[in-house]
Amino acid sequence: MHDFRRIADRIADEITAGRLKPGQRLPPQRVFARRRGIAGSTAGRVYAELVRRGLVVGEVGRGTFVRAAPAGTARALVEAATEAPVNLELNYPCVPGQSALLAPALAPLRRPDVLTEALRPAAATGTPAARRAVAGLLSAPGQVPAPDRIVFAGNARQAVAATLASLVRPGGRVGVEALTYPVVKEIAARLGITLVPLATDEEGPRPEAVTAAHRTAPLAALYLQPTLHNPTSVTTSPERRRLLARTVLDLDIPVVEDRIWSFLTDDEPFAVLAPGLTHVVDGLSKRVAPGLTVGFVVVPEGRLDAVAAAVRSGGWSAQSFALEAAVRWIEDGTVARLVAAKRADAELRQRIAGEELRGFAVRSDPRACYAWWELPAPWRADTFTAAAAAHGIAVTPGPAFAVAPHHTPDAVRLGLASAPEPDLRRALRTLAGVVRGSA
Repeated sequence: MHDFRRIADRIADEITAGRLKPGQRLPPQRVFARRRGIAGSTAGRVYAELVRRGLVVGEVGRGTFVRAAPAGTARALVEAATEAPVNLELNYPCVPGQSALLAPALAPLRRPDVLTEALRPAAATGTPAARRAVAGLLSAPGQVPAPDRIVFAGNARQAVAATLASLVRPGGRVGVEALTYPVVKEIAARLGITLVPLATDEEGPRPEAVTAAHRTAPLAALYLQPTLHNPTSVTTSPERRRLLARTVLDLDIPVVEDRIWSFLTDDEPFAVLAPGLTHVVDGLSKRVAPGLTVGFVVVPEGRLDAVAAAVRSGGWSAQSFALEAAVRWIEDGTVARLVAAKRADAELRQRIAGEELRGFAVRSDPRACYAWWELPAPWRADTFTAAAAAHGIAVTPGPAFAVAPHHTPDAVRLGLASAPEPDLRRALRTLAGVVRGSA
């Protein structure tokens, strides 16, 4: 009987030496067994051992693929892995001088009387000053939010969770874009909500997909990102928004509109078209900084108590200190200055991505802080992510965004916002070399 471990060692050596490259498909097990003169059961144990070692990944119906291959030799792999890592998964915009810009507004909070108030528990409806400040921040042509319809949470993720919890019972169905924000998948799992993927195209979600999903079984709500969709950066076209609004109004489906990246654009909120059904979620983590942030929801008329109750029951309330800081940053113009700087920074980083990834199928928007890279064959998202990690670069594989469990897009999302510009350029150049086989 052949020792399957020895055969697995030989395959592992081929991967280490680079003779089997990332994304390369191994032969079907029956073919592998015939070529090696071994039993089919032994071939199955070899493949299982390679999976256990993290060298290959198998997918039902598609085959087994090399997961990670070194850049030439094992020594090169070790050297590459010890380089300073560049994280293109995290995506928090930060501009030079940001901390210095934020600091002055916090200085008054050191006064004992001000600090005492700022450390008291915060209501889900915030304070009058916070409601006025956020209403002003979110004002847009055609929409001036009513301050008395704003609910606060610790961050935008919690605002999404509270809004969905207020709308959908456990077991309920929520329509989402086929690729969506991964945290929403986690929220849905914890709330016992079923996410229903909706077909999209270059203009955004397709209205007929909403109608079809609702006819299959009623949708309790939609969660949509019509502005700079994460991960593809698609902004739903005005005509498509009108058609979607007509659909949700006809079917009476509530909408959770995630506008966390909307500060990078001047587009009109979807809520303008369906104000009685749309809950607008936003926050300060991207506009300002992730460490001291606030999330907020502008709710339709009659929905304030339900969303506020969900915030309280979920333990998602905002902190008074963060609310006070947010009010000061909004009112003294700090947020507006940061937004202007971050818009310019996003455009610069998109130009860098365009230069370094020229010739590849990269989908993005010149205003966005991320890009969606559709990998060329034979690369797969999993194997490319592993190869990038071997060079000290973290990227997010496409399947992380897929709602359908067997949808594995051969793409990765590149977060462009967090890495320093020289590191970003170097990382993108390295990734391009990996795909071309020169890195």
